[in-house]
Amino acid sequence: MEYLFNQIINGLCQGSIYALMAVGYSVVVGVVGMVTFTHGEVIMIGAFAAFYIFQAFGNNLLLGLIASFSASWLIGMFVYKVCYERFFNAPRHISLICTIGVSMLIKNLAQIIFGPNQKPMLNVIENKFFALGTIQISLVQVIIIITVVVLAILLSLFINKTRWGISLRAVSQDKSASYLMGINVKRTAMIGNCVGCGFGGVAGMLLAIYYQTLSATMGSSLGMKAFSSSVLGGLTDIRCSALGGLCIGIIENLGITITSASFRDVFAFGFLILILIIKPEGFASKKGVRP
Repeated sequence: MEYLFNQIINGLCQGSIYALMAVGYSVVVGVVGMVTFTHGEVIMIGAFAAFYIFQAFGNNLLLGLIASFSASWLIGMFVYKVCYERFFNAPRHISLICTIGVSMLIKNLAQIIFGPNQKPMLNVIENKFFALGTIQISLVQVIIIITVVVLAILLSLFINKTRWGISLRAVSQDKSASYLMGINVKRTAMIGNCVGCGFGGVAGMLLAIYYQTLSATMGSSLGMKAFSSSVLGGLTDIRCSALGGLCIGIIENLGITITSASFRDVFAFGFLILILIIKPEGFASKKGVRP
């Protein structure tokens, strides 16, 4: 029973990272209006940006967070300019194919620049444990969960309380009406894409800290986890996408309590398929709800 509770805590921590990835993905899809296949590589770039900052300036978590967010923001600008800006009025499959090509480009460039092997990200956060009765929770898990909660609150305030956030919501709901209201739709969509990518980059840093390793090919599976979590939330509903990420993290860790860790993805995607069979719109109350 103690092992089960510890696995639930592990699932909450891992699920909170998935939730952050899914939130970023949902912002991109909700504002730009197109599915992306570059999110995994954006997550990977965020992890490497933090890795090199930690190597250069020590284990300053705030500095690493800023670096991962900024690097992923820049990648988001590049992806937007190449894949989206020129194809706003074109069939959606054109942008989709572009994101696949850019994903392959970034992945292969990363293997050339960073190397194909895994790199260790050790001792960024002191390895302390706290006892909650018979349950053990580490300092790393506490910091990760707090970081995700704080970022989620900041995103909510940004979307609901700022001029840019209101513009993002308007563009996500109706681009044509936003044009008529004087909103620069292309610039707003770029900012939304960059914000979503920035959150994905921070999630990559947190995941690398949690597992103490990163690689240039880590984005492939993580992009699918972000997409799956977002699908559970109806693709564009931020809150439900975050819930989807939490659920996938918990299901993965509960699943490996009875099997080996190699079946982690089986439980994650099996859960996704089961939910979509029962409720095709996912956790969202209505398909296509915008943030």
